[in-house]
Amino acid sequence: MNTIKTGLLLGALTGLLMLIGGWFGGQHGVVIAFFFAVVMNFGSYWFSDKIVLRMVHAQAVSEGEAPELYAMVKNLALRASMPMPRVYIIPEDSPNAFATGRDEHHAVVAVTEGILRILGRDELEGVIAHELTHIRNRDILIGSIAATLAGAIVMLAHMAQWAAMFGGAGSNDDEGGNNIVGLILMAVLAPIAATLIQMAISRSREYLADAGGAKISGKPYGLAGALEKLSRASQAIPMNANPSTAHMFIVNPLTGRSLMNLFSTHPPIEERIARLRSMRPV
Repeated sequence: MNTIKTGLLLGALTGLLMLIGGWFGGQHGVVIAFFFAVVMNFGSYWFSDKIVLRMVHAQAVSEGEAPELYAMVKNLALRASMPMPRVYIIPEDSPNAFATGRDEHHAVVAVTEGILRILGRDELEGVIAHELTHIRNRDILIGSIAATLAGAIVMLAHMAQWAAMFGGAGSNDDEGGNNIVGLILMAVLAPIAATLIQMAISRSREYLADAGGAKISGKPYGLAGALEKLSRASQAIPMNANPSTAHMFIVNPLTGRSLMNLFSTHPPIEERIARLRSMRPV
């Protein structure tokens, strides 16, 4: 199912890129955007993890640099019968975590400095196990591709916005006023469309990752407690994150400070906690 979703996502975002290209340059713009989309799709598949990690300024850590975290990830990966993912730390006070990569053998688990400070061992194990479940369920490729391509669309939409502000015009209409209106609409609608496509990834993946994480760690109450802390902390200390990567984190990093919240890719945190607390510890 995720393979089909990946193909549909790449096709939909490619279409949006071509639409924006048409506004900028007519038929020539569509052709240029198509080739740009092909390059982006190829790069997204093979290098999306590197792109996303760079977007959040994550830094790789070795066993010697973060022995407790590294040992925790290693032990949980063994318990889940999975290859050991690479471990990254994000220099952010806001507590959060995500996984990325194209498959189990090229996976990354990234956590912020803030999450290491506020969570207890059982809670952090629950979070890591949640991210390992995303890897095992093959959620990470489609999430990484969505982040990369949606980020490109938002960037192009911003370019359209500036073009409209300075009197730019697309080639589909000879009336400058109408062209400016069209560019403004594109600048507003493209980020929304990109976010709605991200939502198509399905909120159910977070419920499945919560359940899988509770099973791997054997501590559903630990993960429930972690989600409570992360929810409160993300409201007090919003993360300096790109909206196009928000869907990848275990809790929405933009809570309380972004209109992108209206299109949240995360299910209600209260429902996630309730489901976890209804489970029995293993």
